Amino acid sequence: MGVVAEQVESASVDANGYIGRIPVRNLWLLMLYASELFRTRGIGKVGLEDNPDDLPDLVAEILAHAVEVRQRRRLNLGYRSRDAVLNRVRGRIDVLNTERHRLLDRGLVACRFDELTVDTPRNRFVRAALETIARIVQRKDVSHRCRSLASGMKAMGVSGDVPTRAQMSTDRFGRNDADDRFMVAAAKLAFDLALPTEVAGTNVLTLPEREVTWVRRLFEKAVGGFYDVVLQPQGWRVRCGGTLGWQIEQKTSGIDKILPTMRTDVVLDHAPSGRRIVIDTKFTSIVTSGWYREETLRSGYVYQIYAYLRSQVGRGDPLADDASGLLLHPSVGDAVDETVVIQGHGIRFATVDLTASPGEIRSQLLRLCEPALQ
Repeated sequence: MGVVAEQVESASVDANGYIGRIPVRNLWLLMLYASELFRTRGIGKVGLEDNPDDLPDLVAEILAHAVEVRQRRRLNLGYRSRDAVLNRVRGRIDVLNTERHRLLDRGLVACRFDELTVDTPRNRFVRAALETIARIVQRKDVSHRCRSLASGMKAMGVSGDVPTRAQMSTDRFGRNDADDRFMVAAAKLAFDLALPTEVAGTNVLTLPEREVTWVRRLFEKAVGGFYDVVLQPQGWRVRCGGTLGWQIEQKTSGIDKILPTMRTDVVLDHAPSGRRIVIDTKFTSIVTSGWYREETLRSGYVYQIYAYLRSQVGRGDPLADDASGLLLHPSVGDAVDETVVIQGHGIRFATVDLTASPGEIRSQLLRLCEPALQ
């Protein structure tokens, strides 16, 4: 396990706002980069990242404003299924319960029907986010504003049953739900910002093995989200989580079941300059002890990025023929930035220091898009 993983494994939050040696504000910064809110309506361009210590307050204000806008226009309604005994037929008749309880003798009938309600999973999720973010913001007026809005949603009929992330992942937005999409994106980030501040409880950071997995995924999503927002205005095309195909000439019938898939984390294309950068993020230390020397690059990672590059050559894509690779690791206080050219492909091995200031983290990520070797 790498240096960063070891630091996160002992992830109790100390009085100075650190998890291990990683400042909580820098985890907040990664959460911002990884969030849908960072990509929505130009939020990534308004300088939220410049003050990560104030990020919960800023996100709380954004969420509160979004909720106020929705309340003025009325919260979206949704349908939910209900079973009820009525004196008239509504929806479908529940014949079994009607006969079992002899309801017809009393002029009643058991029905199953859908009713329109404000108590939807989406609205419950937003109400819970308001209550959660109110506990970690520094400004009392913002905290009071969030609590008041949550109380207002309760008065409207939004219950306190918080839907799970799995339930929210099935929530679909229609063409007229742009305001709701913005509000839910802010709510998701509000929940995420509260996670590292909890020392105990039923949160993501309670078990060491889950802590490492969570921060690993967070780092991968943050790198992709950052480049997606910052580089697109400069003519870059950013793809996250894509797959690459092997150049297969012949195969046996069972090879498809066992041949591994090449799945990239981030691919950056810049058509004007003809550049492609294939990025693979890792979460272990970038170097390990070798047989004949103190430190050496991890051979498996080198083989992996080399396969990503060489397997795409000669397929009629000029960007792939001259693509470069970036193996990117987070670090705690260490700095590595080395490049080698192998068979015409530049491969860069670099780290991002998670203990640096937010401005330095941004500069490090931007510098990695520049050619390392002229």
